[in-house]
Amino acid sequence: MSQLSGIMPTVVVAMSGGVDSSVAAALLVEQGYQVIGMMLRLWNEPGSECDNRCCTPDAMAQARRVAAQLDIPFYAIDAQQIFRESVVQAFLDGYAQGITPNPCLVCNRQVRWRFLLQRALALGADYLATGHYVRLQRDAYGHTSLYRGADQHKDQSYVLHVLNQAQLKHALFPLDR
Repeated sequence: MSQLSGIMPTVVVAMSGGVDSSVAAALLVEQGYQVIGMMLRLWNEPGSECDNRCCTPDAMAQARRVAAQLDIPFYAIDAQQIFRESVVQAFLDGYAQGITPNPCLVCNRQVRWRFLLQRALALGADYLATGHYVRLQRDAYGHTSLYRGADQHKDQSYVLHVLNQAQLKHALFPLDR
């Protein structure tokens, strides 16, 4: 919170329609942050839009319902092109080369923590929050460290280890406290 204005920072919550991101948004609202919900509209193989577990029409509707219940703005962001180019194509190329790529790592680095963070900051947000189970520690010098989640069974630090200091500076993970 700004010492001079008394206004809580603005946080964009990456909402998926699932429990974790919904609870993250609710916790941040409860803590007094100015919260905005955003969901990424990702690329799907034409004709199989309902098969993508990341952004089905039902998940979009659920995220909208949660945002309405929390009385926060909600935006669907078109990320189809960047997702297709950076995640799907990288997966296909890697698979063709005989490796087993992890699309979640690429998506977190390229789509969520670059593309979505840029949109959040352009809206004037101070932070981007997700429902990942990880912990952050910020020191007096502005350095942020990412730690495993407190519960080893829920820890998701392996997916976010690719974040750099510029991204971590704007990150919040309210679930694992």
